[in-house]
Amino acid sequence: MKLKSLTIALALAATSASSFAAEKQGFYIGAFGDYYDNSWENVRDYAPGGLDVDDSTGWGLELGYRFSDYWSARLEYADMDFDWKAELNDGTSMSGSESGKRYGIDGLYHFGGGPFYGIFGLKNLDAVDEDLMFANVGAGYQHYFTEHFAFNAETSLYQGLDRGYTDVGAKLGLSYIFGAQSAPAEPVEPAPTVVPVAVEPVDSDGDNIPDADDQCANTPMTDAVDGTGCTLYEDREVTKSLLITFPNNTSKVSQQYLDDIDAAAAFLKEHPGTDVVLEGHSSSVGKADYNKWLSKKRADAVAKKLIEDGIDPMRLTTVGMGEERLKNPANTPEAHAENRRVEAKVTVIERVKVER
Repeated sequence: MKLKSLTIALALAATSASSFAAEKQGFYIGAFGDYYDNSWENVRDYAPGGLDVDDSTGWGLELGYRFSDYWSARLEYADMDFDWKAELNDGTSMSGSESGKRYGIDGLYHFGGGPFYGIFGLKNLDAVDEDLMFANVGAGYQHYFTEHFAFNAETSLYQGLDRGYTDVGAKLGLSYIFGAQSAPAEPVEPAPTVVPVAVEPVDSDGDNIPDADDQCANTPMTDAVDGTGCTLYEDREVTKSLLITFPNNTSKVSQQYLDDIDAAAAFLKEHPGTDVVLEGHSSSVGKADYNKWLSKKRADAVAKKLIEDGIDPMRLTTVGMGEERLKNPANTPEAHAENRRVEAKVTVIERVKVER
């Protein structure tokens, strides 16, 4: 958690492509929201059974001075709100929150005079009967969206100098720099260069491969091509499913499903290397042994239709699942109708053209 928060400033920097480019110098003020991640355990002399202090959220103010494009310094004040939990001698616990304050001074180095900067400083933290000193280092990002106003995001690692705590903090805020700021110099336009006119190579079939390199002439305009000008192919997974439902206590295939069976047969003929398993199912009404027999008859009935459409019986396997795999477990007429079915699914890999 603490190591991840060190990347907050860099992640926020990606949300802006540029900052206000100008030389900055002078006093500035800022306000920020503050998050402080700590895990202080067994804080002394506060609770009989020990006190654990968790993270804090709060706000703060800062006053600084930008000496040059590269260096600045600031004073910081943060008003904090810590969560805590105490273990009492009788075995019970209590929790709450308590305010704290943080004071400190930081030096900032702006890398290359740009929006990223490094942080180093000292902090005094007063909270839950603790008065602690920390050294801190961190990184930040600053984006000027006007000449004077800037958005700031930063994170720092805090190392305790007297109790050995190691904490992480993050800040998001706004700042205002006083005084007139120098504008960036106007870029000097380079002198235009004379580019020789190149002779376009001939591409008769319009596939962006010159005829001199095209090994497949007259490739269709709709086809994507490789570096030699030949049509690209890719393997795609194609699935054909079949679902047929039955009235109660019957294995007769309804007339309405004959077109679906014909389409399944056509698919199997297009892919002669495939086999199919026809699974028969029943509802939970009636005896389990009878339902298993009936579901097998349903699968055999669908297989018979496929054989009549010209499918080799050796490619067909039928099984009766009975009421073992109910599609809808509800005890309603609609659920029973949904469960009386035959299902099949065939998946093949087809080599197809890649279109532009």
